[in-house]
Amino acid sequence: MSDLNQANDDALIFMDEQTAESNHPQIVRPSWRIMIIDDDPDVHSATMFALGNLEIQNRSLSFLHAYSAQEARDILAREPDIAVILLDVVMEQEDAGLNLVNYVRKNLGLIDVRIILRTGQPGYAPEIDAIRDYDINDYKTKSELTRTKLYTTVTSAIRSYEQICSISANQRGLEYIVNASAELMSQKGLQNFSHGVLQQISSLLGRKVEGFVCNQLESIGGETELASLLVIAASPDFAAYTQKTVDKIDDSEVQELIAESITNKANLYQASHIALHFESGSQNHLTVLLKTNLEVTDLDKRLLEVFCSNISVGLNNVMLTSRLHQYAYFDPLTGLANRLKLLQTLNETLQSPLKDRSVLSLIDIDHFAETNDALGHQFGDMLLCSVAKRLLDNFGTSCHLARVGGDTFALLGDEELVTPIKISQIFQHAFDVDHQEVQLSSTTGLIRLGGYEGGGSDALKDTNIALKRAKAHQRASHSYFTLDMGVEIRERVRMMHALRAAFENERLFVVYQPQVDMRTTTPVGAEALLRWKNEEGQFVPPDQFIPIAEYSGLIVDIGEWVLRSACFELQHLHQLGYTDFKMAVNVSQAQFSHPQFLQSLERALVETKAPANCLELEITESMAMNDPEMLIKTLLHIKQFGVQISIDDFGTGFSSLSHLQRLNVDKLKIDRAFVNEINDKSGEGSIAKMIVQLSQSLNIKVIAEGVETKLQADTLMSFGCHLAQGYLYARPQTQLDLRAWLAQEPGQDLIHLPRGLPV
Repeated sequence: MSDLNQANDDALIFMDEQTAESNHPQIVRPSWRIMIIDDDPDVHSATMFALGNLEIQNRSLSFLHAYSAQEARDILAREPDIAVILLDVVMEQEDAGLNLVNYVRKNLGLIDVRIILRTGQPGYAPEIDAIRDYDINDYKTKSELTRTKLYTTVTSAIRSYEQICSISANQRGLEYIVNASAELMSQKGLQNFSHGVLQQISSLLGRKVEGFVCNQLESIGGETELASLLVIAASPDFAAYTQKTVDKIDDSEVQELIAESITNKANLYQASHIALHFESGSQNHLTVLLKTNLEVTDLDKRLLEVFCSNISVGLNNVMLTSRLHQYAYFDPLTGLANRLKLLQTLNETLQSPLKDRSVLSLIDIDHFAETNDALGHQFGDMLLCSVAKRLLDNFGTSCHLARVGGDTFALLGDEELVTPIKISQIFQHAFDVDHQEVQLSSTTGLIRLGGYEGGGSDALKDTNIALKRAKAHQRASHSYFTLDMGVEIRERVRMMHALRAAFENERLFVVYQPQVDMRTTTPVGAEALLRWKNEEGQFVPPDQFIPIAEYSGLIVDIGEWVLRSACFELQHLHQLGYTDFKMAVNVSQAQFSHPQFLQSLERALVETKAPANCLELEITESMAMNDPEMLIKTLLHIKQFGVQISIDDFGTGFSSLSHLQRLNVDKLKIDRAFVNEINDKSGEGSIAKMIVQLSQSLNIKVIAEGVETKLQADTLMSFGCHLAQGYLYARPQTQLDLRAWLAQEPGQDLIHLPRGLPV
């Protein structure tokens, strides 16, 4: 074939290659870098003439030149991304080319570059030995490298280089994706995660990429609503879109691409933009919109696909963490901060200059439980949400709000904003709930944090103390915490723990105050009374620890123990021969209303074998009037056991005579306050007289307590009251003292008998 025909064939081949591979002629792509290393300048010129105007794989060629092995070393050390080296074997030395191959591979570590040896003197480096011993990719004599063969050899080398680079890039990309996934999964919050995704994509592609991330908040009717897509993170060029919905973006092409990506749940690649879809296990997905400045290669696409799959797993974790954070720090019903979040904010406030002007308040909805029970829990939830919204509307931008209990809200802010007046104004107008108007009021406890020395938890507890004080005073009121309140409540808590320990360690005991017939001073019974001697050997007054026992609920267990102890003593006294002796036992409201009270009463009677007809349960007048219908049913069961009922402290409450008749009680006890009215100065005790007359008209027995003087005894007997207990006859006594007292000869002066224990 002639040189002209050969040249024409070469040109035809080049034209076919260029046409077939030019898929994106409008995109400027980086050229393939070819390095020519030869000590003959004519070789450089001939090579450039043969290849200079051609394209391979739709990319042009650019050339680097070195005329010696040393010059080549210098260029290779500083120039990156060289695809092919055309290397002369023999230059300044016979083995200069082969030594340079070793230097390139071993010293410079250039593994990807393809090396083609060219020699004009094949005898100096036999082809088989060179390929066997050196990491070269081809070996050609200069005489056989026609233009076509040179093009074919270089094209083959470039394709090999591209494949090796692709494999290396894949490996590096996968390693990067693994590291990026781990880093993104450590991000806290969806917004931080989204910013991280943009940064990692730029690093993965090896160039700065502008874009934004939008979060799908909801889907309506199965179709994506652009108004529900919120931009939550953006690169600098798109920063203006942050916190805007996609429908506000003035680019219809971008809007359509995002909508299509979400609808199809797919990654979409266009000439100017890319949309990447990150799907989590929930309905809350992310879409990333990227503006592409350069062509995205197939390798880039493959890496992006793997990146999206991996990061979607991370998105699941971030969404789970976000939900857990939401559940941990926010109330699911109202969306307000919860108690834990409030404590966090409160501690930060106490450590900041804001402390001096801050006030914490607890706002309790009055009578919410009754509304909830009457109208249902769903209505109650809507009511709470309505209250939360009004609080947010009035305080949300300037104060911290939280829901810390069922119907209790917390408000933390400046002392000029968090005031009882401003809080009460919230409740002046009715709340519209489910087409109903509901008028509410609130009770508020407040604490000024300026000068407060405790932590957040202490401040919240003390505010609750102020709230309870306000509720005890009256509803729709307020109270500021004072140090006195803290001392009082802490003393109550201390006593509650001490009482529990005393009960568990058997430092509580029962004493018995005799009851007598005043006409003959004959013992007829006794009242069982609870006493407490502390570790220091001092008696704690019952009026101090009984309310604590009732408040803590410990009274139920203590009351059952007192009842059993009294029943055991009653049975023992009957065995000693005092067969008409009766035993009175006080029953608290908490104990009486306990679901297991009747069972515990029956169990005590059966196990102690105490005679039920000689056991008398004392209930207070306020208990009798609190829930008469329930009381009547319970008393009916008690009567069936044969146990008698007495109303204690009669006259101190507000009894209804109609209810009193229906209760079918056996005895009324005149309170000591009315007995004390009987003295030389104040008159004859008209209220005591009235109670005696009432008992006579109802055919009910009557007994007076607190009888201390003979005048009181004589006056009461003149009214018709014959039974009494008090210091005139005997103090409360232990079991042994009571038995000794009962064993005395009839007519012995009772006043000089053992004085017993304090009341």
